Amino acid sequence: MTASLAVDGIGKTFGGAPALHDLSLRVEQGSCTAILGPSGSGKSTILRVIAGLEDPDTGRVVIDGRDVAGVPAERRGVGLVFQKALLFPHLDVRDNVAFSARVAGVPRRAARERAEHYLGLVHLAGFGGRRVGELSGGQEQRVAIARALAAEPAVLLLDEPFSALDGALRADMHALIDDLRADVGPTIVLVTHDREEASRVADRIAVVEHGRLLHEGTVAEAYRAPSSLRVAELMGGRNAFAGTVAAGIHRSALGTLPLPGDAADGPATLLVRQEDVGLGVPGDGSASLTGVVTETSVAGARTAVAVRVGDAALVHAELAGSAGLRIGDRVAVTLPPGAIHLVRG
Repeated sequence: MTASLAVDGIGKTFGGAPALHDLSLRVEQGSCTAILGPSGSGKSTILRVIAGLEDPDTGRVVIDGRDVAGVPAERRGVGLVFQKALLFPHLDVRDNVAFSARVAGVPRRAARERAEHYLGLVHLAGFGGRRVGELSGGQEQRVAIARALAAEPAVLLLDEPFSALDGALRADMHALIDDLRADVGPTIVLVTHDREEASRVADRIAVVEHGRLLHEGTVAEAYRAPSSLRVAELMGGRNAFAGTVAAGIHRSALGTLPLPGDAADGPATLLVRQEDVGLGVPGDGSASLTGVVTETSVAGARTAVAVRVGDAALVHAELAGSAGLRIGDRVAVTLPPGAIHLVRG
């Protein structure tokens, strides 16, 4: 119950307005890719094209090496779970999960036995006889996932299925996806606008905006080696310093910083994640930059700090715990060489 997936050069227009532009994406068998982007970026359209609910104007979808053009949605070997569970209210939980097997002609008893197996996988053993109206939101989504898995799809598509749940339930659902990947090993494509969810669940992140694929890579690459300034912004990066590279030195409003490795000369924006910025005591020899704290904000177990360096550069840091800093404090700013990333232009 797993297969590779390839989307090659997909284009889609609705009413003359382009929704997808020559978009290509590869998802390896048994892996999980999160498609991340703001509202209206085309994320759900990609899933609907993969599932066969929309026909692309150009390009193709290949599942397990087979071009599925013209193959009806119900025969593509794809399971799709939406933001709303869309369960059948007239059926109990067991028969909701058994639905696909019954449609395929499996005898009722066998279909129900199989449904109990998948309910166990989503940690709902013993819930088969309950009515849909008796379930919580998180339980409904577990049933929806069990129903999708019971059809034994080659690819499981998740269209923001956890966005309506509270934080604790979302964490439970993320752990459930981990368990399912260990037990069943499905190929998963998850659509989300939440970068934390994407990094928690997926192996790779595909960043999409205005129907275009801006970046695709590992979670670490999406955060610390984005392909463009826009991708860095969508991934929540807060430090970007436009400047020029010459002889291995980046010059910007931040000052002059030596770069690791061989950096080509020319215009480049220096990026560094706020989580990677270190703040210390001036004069301890650990940093070449110093600045003045202009803002502090505590959020849970972390503290966000803004530091003015020079006349025009504002460096953002995110520190674990209480930083013990006050506005007006002078601090040393450390940018670890391994955390510095350049994007050209």
